[in-house]
Amino acid sequence: MQNWIRVFEDQNQIRAEIVKAVLEENGIPAVVLNKKESVYHVFGTYEVLVIQKDALAAMQLIQNEITF
Repeated sequence: MQNWIRVFEDQNQIRAEIVKAVLEENGIPAVVLNKKESVYHVFGTYEVLVIQKDALAAMQLIQNEITF
């Protein structure tokens, strides 16, 4: 995952999945990385990653098209 970059981070998995879906609908491949602590699920976040070359377009989409 060297060429992948984080464009979104949240403690809510559903928000991360929504961001991923919006990016993919716009032709930007994305993955959700679970960085939650595995026992209690209290600490940590979910990260949405995209390929480095798509990072700027992804961040613009997230900023301009997605509201929670």
